[in-house]
Amino acid sequence: MPTAAAISPEILAKYQPVIGLEVHVQLLTRTKAFCGCVNQYGGEPNTHCCPTCLGLPGALPVLNKQAVEFAVLAAKAIGCEIRETSIFSRKNYFYPDSPKGYQISQFDKPIAEHGELFVPDGIGGTKRIGITRLHLEEDAGKSVHDGFADSVNRTYIDLNRCGTPLVEIVSEPDLRSADQVFDYLTKLKEILLYTAVSDCNMEEGSLRCDANVSVMLKGATEYGTKAEVKNVNSFRYIRSAVEYEIERQIGVIEDGGRVIQESRLWNNAEGRTYSMRSKEKAHDYRYFPEPDLPPLVVGPEWQAKILRAMPELPEPRRARMISEYEISAQDAMTLTATGAFADRFEAAAKRAKSPRRVANLILSELTSRLRLAELELEASPVSLEGVVMAADLLESGEMSSKMLKQLLDMSFANGEDFPVVYEREKPQQISDASAIEGMIDEVIAANAKQVEQYRKGKKTVAAFFVGQVMRASKGQANPALLNELVARKLDELGPL
Repeated sequence: MPTAAAISPEILAKYQPVIGLEVHVQLLTRTKAFCGCVNQYGGEPNTHCCPTCLGLPGALPVLNKQAVEFAVLAAKAIGCEIRETSIFSRKNYFYPDSPKGYQISQFDKPIAEHGELFVPDGIGGTKRIGITRLHLEEDAGKSVHDGFADSVNRTYIDLNRCGTPLVEIVSEPDLRSADQVFDYLTKLKEILLYTAVSDCNMEEGSLRCDANVSVMLKGATEYGTKAEVKNVNSFRYIRSAVEYEIERQIGVIEDGGRVIQESRLWNNAEGRTYSMRSKEKAHDYRYFPEPDLPPLVVGPEWQAKILRAMPELPEPRRARMISEYEISAQDAMTLTATGAFADRFEAAAKRAKSPRRVANLILSELTSRLRLAELELEASPVSLEGVVMAADLLESGEMSSKMLKQLLDMSFANGEDFPVVYEREKPQQISDASAIEGMIDEVIAANAKQVEQYRKGKKTVAAFFVGQVMRASKGQANPALLNELVARKLDELGPL
């Protein structure tokens, strides 16, 4: 059989990938879904659990109200319809890290359905990705397969994660490429972080994704057999895993074989998927109504109360900022990368004489220096308040851009905020018209060739004179005044 790497572009072009995603998101509640145990990552194994987590006889679940509110908030943020009355069920399966032998979840009547997200379609437009459902459930424990002296022979169980509240977000099989998978997950994570329902930390398992991948010949109407790719802990690796799986399945078909329905694990070190277990003969989960939990009713009044906590979501916020601050779409994307930073930027920008200038300084001067220093914005020696001060000084003409660059360099070199450096250095801008005119006269007298070019109609030569005077003034000449005086002096000489 051809390996995934051996599939030619011509063969790949014959097939259409079909991908659906199941995303599990741990909710950032203080306590677990059905008990009062702390909802916290880590800790000594098996210390964050109780009889309810473990399903011991006589222990009854009590639904976490905040988990419901977070689920509604997340669902509305991705365009879902809220089901006023939803039902909890027992999803029965046996696995060592599920001590009850079942998982409390939702089956035929989930809390939310029929959402959507839009991703780039690869040809300059957008593609709608349908979201089938969002439902509430509890997490299982964790099987630990390594890290102990006898890990070769034993698997250890940590039940701290049992009962952690989750929402599972299931997409329609609308995704058609690994890039669309990456874009969908990136957008979904961004929205969830804006709503603050989860920290979406993939390394800690707060966000986990399984991809159902199949391929079919282009023009076919029936989907191919799908394989579920599991155990992928970053969006970049998910993209690689989906790319590999698409090519693997095409290789199987081209070699005359048959893709089997199975779960597969991604091995990042080897850059390939491996068969985990076959699903062809597996029985469906047995779902029974959860007898210890009544129907969950989220009526209109409660929904309205929950939605009052909905923040301005990323895309509407970008559109508003583009209009309000006259910035580009790319700049707006950068400034709204996280809700927290967007809030800080807007709070600072509103205090400035020119919000647009604040945005420009952040995106040019500040970010370039942070990149060179390998620092995140939170660790910047120049605060947003310092950026506002710098922007106001530029806007009023009290400081040139050259001076600003010098002072910002000092700030980063010394680890000092901009106002501290500015007060100490106190750069004095030359705004005395007669002093600037004297320097202009000297430059004109020393550059007859450029003067002749200007007088013959080459007006762009004025920039040469501005640069020469700025150099002579050591960057201290008022830029606006300098440009005005240079143009006036040269025009007074008359045309040739």
